[in-house]
Amino acid sequence: MQAIVLKNLSYTYSKKTPYEKRALDNVSFAIEEGEFVGLIGATGSGKSTLIQHLNGLVKLQEGEVVVAGMNAAEKKTLRKLRFAVGMVFQYPEYQLFEDTVAKDVAFGPSNMKLDKAEIDRRVRHAMEVVGLPYADFAERSPFELSGGEKRRAAIAGVIAMEPSILVLDEPVAGLDPAGRREILDLVLKLKKEVSPTVVMVSHYMDDIAELADRIIALRDGKVVADGSPAEVFGDREKAAAAGLDLPSAARITDKLAERGIVLDRKIVTMGQLAEALARYREEHTAGMDAPEKTGEDTDV
Repeated sequence: MQAIVLKNLSYTYSKKTPYEKRALDNVSFAIEEGEFVGLIGATGSGKSTLIQHLNGLVKLQEGEVVVAGMNAAEKKTLRKLRFAVGMVFQYPEYQLFEDTVAKDVAFGPSNMKLDKAEIDRRVRHAMEVVGLPYADFAERSPFELSGGEKRRAAIAGVIAMEPSILVLDEPVAGLDPAGRREILDLVLKLKKEVSPTVVMVSHYMDDIAELADRIIALRDGKVVADGSPAEVFGDREKAAAAGLDLPSAARITDKLAERGIVLDRKIVTMGQLAEALARYREEHTAGMDAPEKTGEDTDV
């Protein structure tokens, strides 16, 4: 089943003015339910404009957007569509505003006009899923939390609406390596337990290569690459033409090739690189330590 379908999507800012800019230009693709898609591209490539179309944050100008079976152009289903798409913006902790964590997490479900028991269930479940136990954090002020806890609280507010599609815009921006790992692990957990379809915008190619099933790359508002991480990054010439940075593992693979250690160019993660180097070592050292056969009997 297709979770997201875009057909000939185009969008222009400041139409018919000297500042007119075409942010999206005839973009078409479909995302299957259960896919983890990494959306990449340089600043200004159209990524933010695209994801804002997925829950109707920007009004459709040209083309068609269908999400979770609902047309984004139809006002009668727009509200329902927005609940189906959980949008986590960059630095979501800046959107916290209630005086307790529980109240903040409850904001979304409350707008869905659910009964109090269902709201309470969702709040408790969302907080547990993101690692903020209800008993310990419910009555705490969100402004007294650590940076990582604030981000988790903000994400809990999104997943409390139980969206089938999760869209994340640079979810690890501003975090240290340990914080980044925690949030990325959380994203995988959310995909498994809450939102089966994930679209993640990121400038960290290592993260995209490790997590995404599929990469869609934009440049100047157009799709310039679409495929698995191995397909997109493995074609170095096409990746360069698309203006894409390579994951660390791919860059190291190229450096090794310059030194005569030739490995598969479709290596895109550090785990794959470690495995490939182990195989290379085994293949090139096999037999080196074996005793030479002289044909003589060495028994005493």
